[in-house]
Amino acid sequence: MRRTGPPAAPNPDPLHHGDADPEPLDEGWVYAPPTGPLVIVHADRDLVVIHKPSGLLSAPGRGPDQADSALLRVQARWPTAEPVHRLDLDTSGLLVFALRGKATRALMAQLRDRRVEKRYLAWVAGAPGAEAGEIDLPLRRLVGQPRSVVDPAGRPSRTRWQVVERRGESTLLALEPLTGRSHQLRLHLRSIGHPILGDRFYAPPEVILAADRLLLHAVELRLLHPWSGAPLSLQAAPGPGFGPR
Repeated sequence: MRRTGPPAAPNPDPLHHGDADPEPLDEGWVYAPPTGPLVIVHADRDLVVIHKPSGLLSAPGRGPDQADSALLRVQARWPTAEPVHRLDLDTSGLLVFALRGKATRALMAQLRDRRVEKRYLAWVAGAPGAEAGEIDLPLRRLVGQPRSVVDPAGRPSRTRWQVVERRGESTLLALEPLTGRSHQLRLHLRSIGHPILGDRFYAPPEVILAADRLLLHAVELRLLHPWSGAPLSLQAAPGPGFGPR
């Protein structure tokens, strides 16, 4: 999906850009990250891009029991790695780390100025009545809680969507966030009556149980290389089991 129309307002907090949640915890929640080697999508002297699995924190959480994260696993191999954005704990897909200070600044500036194109895939409940559309609903983060709500006084938030596949009572959508608010994709889709399968924060119980995990995946990134300025297009297909039960 190619972006058209006027650019969205710059995001003042690029580290939390996109569907990102630095505090994804409910009371009683136990962190049990997946094991296995890092899946490296791209690596050079300036940046590393991995395929983050669902269930792994992007960066360390609160306390030693939440230390294991994509950041620490990357730093075990590239000690200078720094995060330039985050993905939700339950979201899988492309995650970028910078290896030098200049690269960090350049990549975060691209995120802040909305020059990075992101594309996600999500299985949702129900069948949208159209083949494509745009959601324009302002969002507000709840104080002291890892959730957001639709609020007319919230921050402007826009998401484009397009049907990829229809399967029974579920639909696979391609998503393009035009702004980067916490839980934007998850809340926008719930707000139009199509919550993401497996979404433990926003979906009703039957939709949570329709999948083994949150079926949201960061499938594509397009950015400019922080050193050469050349366009860099990155893809990571969802792993096995990315679909309804």
